[in-house]
Amino acid sequence: MTQFIQHPDPHLRLGVVSGRRRVGKSFLLRALAETAGGLYVSAVAEEGVVAARRRLAAEIARYAGVPGELITDAGWESLLATAIELTSGRGGKAPGVLVIDELPYWMAHSPELPGLLQLLYDQSQAGQGVPGGRVIVCGSAMSVMNELLSGTKALRGRAALDLRLQPFDVRTTARHWGIDDPATALRVHAILGGSPGYRNLANVPPPRTVADVDDWVPGTVLDPRQALFSGSEAEYLLREDPKFTGSALHYAIINAVANGATSPAKIGGLLEQPRTSLTRPIDGLVSAGYLRYDTDPLWERRPVITVVDPIVRFHNLITVPQRDLVDTGQAAEAWRRSRPAFVAGILGPHFELCAREWLRGQADPTLRGNAGMVTATVVNDRKGQAKHEIDVVALDKRAGRAVISVIGEAKATVTRRTMADLQRLERLKELLAEHGHDTGSAVLALFSTEGFQTDLLDAARRRGDVLLMDLPSLVGGEEPVAVPRNFG
Repeated sequence: MTQFIQHPDPHLRLGVVSGRRRVGKSFLLRALAETAGGLYVSAVAEEGVVAARRRLAAEIARYAGVPGELITDAGWESLLATAIELTSGRGGKAPGVLVIDELPYWMAHSPELPGLLQLLYDQSQAGQGVPGGRVIVCGSAMSVMNELLSGTKALRGRAALDLRLQPFDVRTTARHWGIDDPATALRVHAILGGSPGYRNLANVPPPRTVADVDDWVPGTVLDPRQALFSGSEAEYLLREDPKFTGSALHYAIINAVANGATSPAKIGGLLEQPRTSLTRPIDGLVSAGYLRYDTDPLWERRPVITVVDPIVRFHNLITVPQRDLVDTGQAAEAWRRSRPAFVAGILGPHFELCAREWLRGQADPTLRGNAGMVTATVVNDRKGQAKHEIDVVALDKRAGRAVISVIGEAKATVTRRTMADLQRLERLKELLAEHGHDTGSAVLALFSTEGFQTDLLDAARRRGDVLLMDLPSLVGGEEPVAVPRNFG
């Protein structure tokens, strides 16, 4: 964003920042506006158009140091032009910045705002008196923000910045919460995700050990009196987007996906509805950022649908089934009963996700080769008439044939991984080759929450084509337990 503001272009420049709730957008933009000598203003939900304009006028007047009544009755175009003119001259050597946070709240009653920004931008480009300031609009309603720069929308081709803030990864989350134990950090990340805003909502200290988690969970996400209660937060997240209707069908779809339905056909099966009737609501949930829709790169017709927000997943899999205990103050018992479901339905899949995220962040060509994609996939065993899931695969696909550089498994079980796991990876490598993919230089990777048996460690270090990652490596930043030859 610093480059965006300091760009030498003398004309007006527009930027768009988006991201899910709690990822720290407002914190960063306030700091940016303060540093740049700019003006930060945030829209308010369910505020009428007159009140919104008057509040913006009051912010402009405060910024300019003039009585607020001087511009109280101004329209949107006049207010925006005034704010841009004022901020453009207050940034020192570089133009200042006008930040409009939560723009979708204003667009709900004033849909013309993007068009007015387009008009001011075009006038500036044409040298028609609009100064060369910087404007950043921001929002959490992802369906609205995603459309701002799409198709024939007003800001299409005019925004020089399109920044989408993502939650922290598990390693950064551990540092943010001050959690030194990798296993504890993984559990917190699996429950809340990496949104930094959750830390300040917790009224109890962060857990330090896995044993502490058994007290921390009942005192936060399973306590209806707390701001971090999963039911309240899930409801808040699911209603933040004005294009999300909050219908029973939408909630049912999210619940089905949280319970493992990863395709429209499986969702339809659980809900006893034809898959064709679910296309529009699923697309709406994807557009709004509640669901993620991917396709298996090796089987392009195989969709993979997942829940985006970990706390929504936690609510559906843990809180809802134990709601009677939770509502009657028996959160500790609810958590005790739910721990097996948590390990199987949340911790395991989340550990797989963290393994893929770690691999995506690796630039070492010894490990990833030219792979441009890291994902999960399945492979058919034609002889055994079975399908095998592969948790981690890095590949570069060309003309239907994939060059595969990593084949991996991620296991969040209570036992250490054995030679049988390595042998399974070798079999998967063979199956992928039988399907015509290039696996000749593939690294075999094992990610484990509990570590590895001695014979597996010895074999990995001797072979030179095996990667072993435990929790201290994945979460704590320590060196991998075993690495391929020439790695790093």
